[in-house]
Amino acid sequence: MSKKVLAIYYTQSGQLGDIVDHFTAPLIEAGISVEKVSINLAKNYSFPWTTAGFFSVMPDCVLGVPAELAHFELKEKVYDLVILGYQAWFLSPSIPFNSLLQHPDLIAILKNTPVITITGARNMWLNAFVKVKKMIHATGAKLVGNIALVDTHPNPVSFVTIFHWMLHGKKERYLNIFPPPGVSDVDIKHTSVFGERVLPHLNSNEWGGLQEELVIEGAVKLNYNLMIIESVAGKIFAFWANFIVKRKNRAAWLKVFKYYLLIAFFIGAPIILTIDAIFFKLFSPRRIKAKKEYYLNLN
Repeated sequence: MSKKVLAIYYTQSGQLGDIVDHFTAPLIEAGISVEKVSINLAKNYSFPWTTAGFFSVMPDCVLGVPAELAHFELKEKVYDLVILGYQAWFLSPSIPFNSLLQHPDLIAILKNTPVITITGARNMWLNAFVKVKKMIHATGAKLVGNIALVDTHPNPVSFVTIFHWMLHGKKERYLNIFPPPGVSDVDIKHTSVFGERVLPHLNSNEWGGLQEELVIEGAVKLNYNLMIIESVAGKIFAFWANFIVKRKNRAAWLKVFKYYLLIAFFIGAPIILTIDAIFFKLFSPRRIKAKKEYYLNLN
Protein backbone atom coordinates (compact mmCIF):
# COMPACT_ATOMS: atom_id res chain seq x y z
CA MET A 1 0.00 0.00 0.00
CA SER A 2 1.32 3.43 -0.96
CA LYS A 3 2.42 5.72 1.81
CA LYS A 4 0.19 8.76 2.35
CA VAL A 5 1.67 12.21 2.94
CA LEU A 6 -0.14 15.44 3.75
CA ALA A 7 1.60 18.73 2.89
CA ILE A 8 -0.43 21.56 4.37
CA TYR A 9 0.70 25.17 4.38
CA TYR A 10 -0.16 28.84 4.07
CA THR A 11 1.29 31.15 1.44
CA GLN A 12 0.51 34.64 0.18
CA SER A 13 3.14 35.17 -2.48
CA GLY A 14 3.30 31.57 -3.68
CA GLN A 15 6.91 31.11 -2.58
CA LEU A 16 6.14 28.47 0.02
CA GLY A 17 4.00 26.62 -2.51
CA ASP A 18 7.04 26.41 -4.80
CA ILE A 19 9.15 25.17 -1.90
CA VAL A 20 6.63 22.46 -1.03
CA ASP A 21 6.37 21.41 -4.69
CA HIS A 22 10.13 20.90 -5.00
CA PHE A 23 10.41 19.22 -1.61
CA THR A 24 7.69 16.69 -2.36
CA ALA A 25 8.68 16.04 -6.00
CA PRO A 26 10.97 13.06 -5.16
CA LEU A 27 8.20 11.53 -3.04
CA ILE A 28 5.68 11.82 -5.87
CA GLU A 29 8.17 10.40 -8.38
CA ALA A 30 8.63 7.41 -6.07
CA GLY A 31 4.91 6.68 -6.10
CA ILE A 32 4.07 8.23 -2.73
CA SER A 33 0.57 9.69 -2.45
CA VAL A 34 1.08 13.37 -1.60
CA GLU A 35 -1.96 15.49 -0.77
CA LYS A 36 -1.22 19.24 -0.92
CA VAL A 37 -3.52 21.65 0.88
CA SER A 38 -3.06 25.42 0.82
CA ILE A 39 -5.10 27.02 3.59
CA ASN A 40 -6.46 30.56 3.97
CA LEU A 41 -8.29 32.62 6.54
CA ALA A 42 -12.04 33.13 6.22
CA LYS A 43 -11.19 36.83 5.91
CA ASN A 44 -7.85 36.60 4.21
CA TYR A 45 -5.18 39.28 4.22
CA SER A 46 -4.66 41.18 1.01
CA PHE A 47 -1.41 40.83 -0.87
CA PRO A 48 0.42 43.06 -1.42
CA TRP A 49 0.06 44.51 2.05
CA THR A 50 -0.37 48.10 3.07
CA THR A 51 2.07 49.24 5.74
CA ALA A 52 -0.73 49.83 8.24
CA GLY A 53 -2.31 46.48 7.42
CA PHE A 54 0.91 44.58 7.99
CA PHE A 55 1.70 46.16 11.35
CA SER A 56 -1.92 45.78 12.50
CA VAL A 57 -1.48 42.00 12.82
CA MET A 58 1.57 42.24 15.08
CA PRO A 59 -0.08 41.93 18.53
CA ASP A 60 -2.30 38.96 17.66
CA CYS A 61 0.55 37.30 15.78
CA VAL A 62 3.03 37.56 18.65
CA LEU A 63 0.43 36.56 21.24
CA GLY A 64 -0.72 33.55 19.23
CA VAL A 65 -4.35 34.64 18.84
CA PRO A 66 -6.04 32.38 16.24
CA ALA A 67 -8.39 33.54 13.49
CA GLU A 68 -11.14 31.69 11.64
CA LEU A 69 -9.86 29.59 8.75
CA ALA A 70 -11.61 29.18 5.43
CA HIS A 71 -13.09 25.71 5.04
CA PHE A 72 -10.65 23.01 3.99
CA GLU A 73 -11.00 19.27 3.61
CA LEU A 74 -8.53 16.44 4.17
CA LYS A 75 -8.96 13.25 2.16
CA GLU A 76 -7.58 10.87 4.78
CA LYS A 77 -7.97 10.36 8.50
CA VAL A 78 -4.47 8.93 8.93
CA TYR A 79 -1.21 9.90 7.21
CA ASP A 80 2.26 8.39 7.32
CA LEU A 81 3.83 11.86 7.32
CA VAL A 82 2.57 15.44 7.64
CA ILE A 83 4.59 18.33 6.20
CA LEU A 84 3.75 21.67 7.80
CA GLY A 85 4.76 24.79 5.85
CA TYR A 86 4.75 28.19 7.54
CA GLN A 87 6.16 31.72 7.59
CA ALA A 88 7.50 33.79 10.47
CA TRP A 89 5.75 37.12 11.05
CA PHE A 90 7.18 39.37 13.76
CA LEU A 91 9.36 36.46 14.96
CA SER A 92 6.26 34.29 15.47
CA PRO A 93 4.40 31.78 13.30
CA SER A 94 1.98 33.62 11.00
CA ILE A 95 -1.61 33.98 12.18
CA PRO A 96 -2.98 31.60 9.51
CA PHE A 97 -0.47 28.90 10.46
CA ASN A 98 -0.95 29.44 14.18
CA SER A 99 -4.69 29.11 13.57
CA LEU A 100 -4.12 25.90 11.60
CA LEU A 101 -2.18 24.31 14.47
CA GLN A 102 -5.14 25.02 16.75
CA HIS A 103 -7.73 23.63 14.31
CA PRO A 104 -9.40 20.44 15.62
CA ASP A 105 -9.31 18.70 12.23
CA LEU A 106 -5.54 19.02 11.98
CA ILE A 107 -4.96 18.24 15.66
CA ALA A 108 -6.80 14.94 15.17
CA ILE A 109 -4.55 14.11 12.22
CA LEU A 110 -1.29 15.00 13.96
CA LYS A 111 -1.54 12.77 17.02
CA ASN A 112 1.21 10.10 16.89
CA THR A 113 2.10 11.15 13.33
CA PRO A 114 5.62 12.04 12.10
CA VAL A 115 5.86 15.73 11.20
CA ILE A 116 8.38 17.74 9.20
CA THR A 117 8.29 21.54 9.37
CA ILE A 118 9.47 23.73 6.53
CA THR A 119 9.66 27.51 6.48
CA GLY A 120 10.60 30.16 3.98
CA ALA A 121 11.71 33.25 5.89
CA ARG A 122 13.55 36.50 5.39
CA ASN A 123 16.23 35.32 7.81
CA MET A 124 14.85 35.32 11.36
CA TRP A 125 12.94 32.09 12.04
CA LEU A 126 14.28 30.82 15.36
CA ASN A 127 11.70 32.23 17.78
CA ALA A 128 8.89 31.19 15.46
CA PHE A 129 10.26 27.65 15.31
CA VAL A 130 10.43 27.41 19.10
CA LYS A 131 6.73 28.30 19.28
CA VAL A 132 5.87 25.89 16.46
CA LYS A 133 7.76 23.06 18.21
CA LYS A 134 5.79 23.55 21.40
CA MET A 135 2.47 23.57 19.56
CA ILE A 136 3.33 20.45 17.56
CA HIS A 137 4.40 18.52 20.65
CA ALA A 138 1.19 19.61 22.39
CA THR A 139 -0.82 17.80 19.69
CA GLY A 140 1.00 14.52 20.39
CA ALA A 141 2.75 14.54 17.00
CA LYS A 142 6.35 13.38 16.52
CA LEU A 143 8.54 16.14 15.09
CA VAL A 144 11.15 14.31 12.99
CA GLY A 145 12.59 17.04 10.77
CA ASN A 146 12.92 20.78 10.27
CA ILE A 147 13.92 22.76 7.18
CA ALA A 148 14.50 26.52 7.30
CA LEU A 149 15.08 28.34 4.02
CA VAL A 150 16.09 31.99 4.20
CA ASP A 151 17.13 34.98 2.16
CA THR A 152 20.92 34.72 2.37
CA HIS A 153 21.68 38.37 1.51
CA PRO A 154 22.96 40.72 4.25
CA ASN A 155 20.40 41.65 6.87
CA PRO A 156 19.93 45.34 5.87
CA VAL A 157 19.60 44.37 2.20
CA SER A 158 16.94 41.72 2.81
CA PHE A 159 15.09 44.14 5.11
CA VAL A 160 14.68 46.58 2.22
CA THR A 161 13.87 44.00 -0.44
CA ILE A 162 11.29 42.08 1.61
CA PHE A 163 9.33 45.24 2.36
CA HIS A 164 9.38 46.19 -1.32
CA TRP A 165 7.99 42.74 -2.13
CA MET A 166 5.35 42.90 0.61
CA LEU A 167 4.11 46.36 -0.39
CA HIS A 168 4.24 45.88 -4.18
CA GLY A 169 3.58 42.15 -4.56
CA LYS A 170 6.37 41.51 -7.06
CA LYS A 171 9.45 39.38 -6.48
CA GLU A 172 11.73 41.65 -8.48
CA ARG A 173 14.96 43.62 -8.20
CA TYR A 174 14.12 46.85 -6.38
CA LEU A 175 15.43 49.86 -8.36
CA ASN A 176 17.32 47.30 -10.49
CA ILE A 177 20.02 47.58 -7.82
CA PHE A 178 18.95 45.28 -5.02
CA PRO A 179 18.86 41.48 -5.44
CA PRO A 180 15.51 39.69 -5.79
CA PRO A 181 13.81 39.24 -2.39
CA GLY A 182 13.10 36.04 -0.55
CA VAL A 183 14.57 32.55 -0.86
CA SER A 184 16.65 32.22 -4.02
CA ASP A 185 15.45 30.05 -6.91
CA VAL A 186 18.58 27.93 -6.48
CA ASP A 187 17.76 27.20 -2.83
CA ILE A 188 14.12 26.49 -3.63
CA LYS A 189 15.11 23.91 -6.26
CA HIS A 190 17.62 22.40 -3.82
CA THR A 191 14.78 21.40 -1.50
CA SER A 192 14.24 18.37 -3.73
CA VAL A 193 17.44 16.98 -2.17
CA PHE A 194 15.75 17.14 1.23
CA GLY A 195 12.84 15.18 -0.19
CA GLU A 196 15.27 12.51 -1.40
CA ARG A 197 16.65 12.20 2.13
CA VAL A 198 13.15 11.85 3.57
CA LEU A 199 12.09 9.07 1.18
CA PRO A 200 13.94 6.08 2.74
CA HIS A 201 12.85 7.13 6.24
CA LEU A 202 9.25 7.36 5.06
CA ASN A 203 9.38 3.94 3.42
CA SER A 204 10.91 2.29 6.48
CA ASN A 205 9.01 4.41 9.05
CA GLU A 206 12.33 4.83 10.85
CA TRP A 207 12.96 8.53 11.47
CA GLY A 208 16.12 8.46 13.58
CA GLY A 209 18.97 10.42 12.05
CA LEU A 210 16.84 12.26 9.48
CA GLN A 211 17.47 15.72 10.92
CA GLU A 212 21.22 15.16 10.95
CA GLU A 213 21.05 14.21 7.25
CA LEU A 214 19.01 17.30 6.46
CA VAL A 215 21.46 19.55 8.29
CA ILE A 216 24.38 18.07 6.33
CA GLU A 217 22.50 18.95 3.13
CA GLY A 218 22.05 22.54 4.30
CA ALA A 219 18.46 22.40 5.52
CA VAL A 220 19.26 24.48 8.61
CA LYS A 221 22.02 27.06 8.97
CA LEU A 222 22.43 29.16 12.08
CA ASN A 223 23.73 32.72 11.77
CA TYR A 224 25.27 33.72 15.09
CA ASN A 225 24.55 37.46 14.77
CA LEU A 226 20.92 36.87 13.86
CA MET A 227 20.61 34.39 16.72
CA ILE A 228 21.73 37.09 19.17
CA ILE A 229 19.39 39.69 17.68
CA GLU A 230 16.43 37.30 17.84
CA SER A 231 17.11 36.36 21.46
CA VAL A 232 16.71 40.04 22.39
CA ALA A 233 14.06 41.03 19.84
CA GLY A 234 11.72 38.20 20.83
CA LYS A 235 11.38 39.63 24.34
CA ILE A 236 10.90 43.16 23.00
CA PHE A 237 8.19 42.08 20.56
CA ALA A 238 6.37 40.27 23.38
CA PHE A 239 6.47 43.44 25.50
CA TRP A 240 5.11 45.61 22.67
CA ALA A 241 2.37 43.10 21.80
CA ASN A 242 1.14 42.87 25.39
CA PHE A 243 1.30 46.66 25.74
CA ILE A 244 -0.52 47.51 22.50
CA VAL A 245 -3.28 44.93 22.87
CA LYS A 246 -4.42 46.70 26.05
CA ARG A 247 -4.59 50.15 24.46
CA LYS A 248 -7.82 51.66 23.11
CA ASN A 249 -5.92 53.69 20.51
CA ARG A 250 -4.15 50.63 19.11
CA ALA A 251 -3.56 52.17 15.66
CA ALA A 252 -1.58 55.09 17.12
CA TRP A 253 0.63 52.78 19.18
CA LEU A 254 1.22 50.55 16.18
CA LYS A 255 2.64 53.59 14.38
CA VAL A 256 4.94 54.17 17.34
CA PHE A 257 6.01 50.52 17.21
CA LYS A 258 6.72 50.80 13.46
CA TYR A 259 9.15 53.67 13.97
CA TYR A 260 10.63 51.99 17.02
CA LEU A 261 11.29 48.92 14.89
CA LEU A 262 13.16 50.95 12.29
CA ILE A 263 15.32 52.58 14.96
CA ALA A 264 15.93 49.24 16.68
CA PHE A 265 16.90 47.58 13.41
CA PHE A 266 19.33 50.16 12.10
CA ILE A 267 20.71 51.48 15.42
CA GLY A 268 19.84 49.09 18.23
CA ALA A 269 20.86 45.85 16.53
CA PRO A 270 24.42 47.02 15.68
CA ILE A 271 24.86 48.18 19.28
CA ILE A 272 23.70 44.78 20.62
CA LEU A 273 26.09 42.94 18.32
CA THR A 274 28.99 45.21 19.28
CA ILE A 275 28.38 44.67 23.00
CA ASP A 276 28.11 40.92 22.46
CA ALA A 277 31.33 40.83 20.44
CA ILE A 278 33.25 42.71 23.13
CA PHE A 279 31.92 41.08 26.28
CA PHE A 280 30.42 37.69 25.44
CA LYS A 281 31.22 36.08 22.09
CA LEU A 282 34.84 35.17 22.76
CA PHE A 283 34.32 34.29 26.41
CA SER A 284 31.14 32.20 26.38
CA PRO A 285 31.66 29.23 24.05
CA ARG A 286 29.49 26.96 26.23
CA ARG A 287 26.65 29.48 26.26
CA ILE A 288 26.83 29.83 22.49
CA LYS A 289 26.89 26.07 21.96
CA ALA A 290 23.93 25.58 24.30
CA LYS A 291 21.93 28.28 22.51
CA LYS A 292 22.63 26.72 19.11
CA GLU A 293 21.60 23.28 20.35
CA TYR A 294 18.41 24.80 21.78
CA TYR A 295 17.40 26.10 18.36
CA LEU A 296 18.51 22.98 16.46
CA ASN A 297 16.87 20.51 18.83
CA LEU A 298 13.54 19.10 17.68
CA ASN A 299 12.39 18.29 21.23
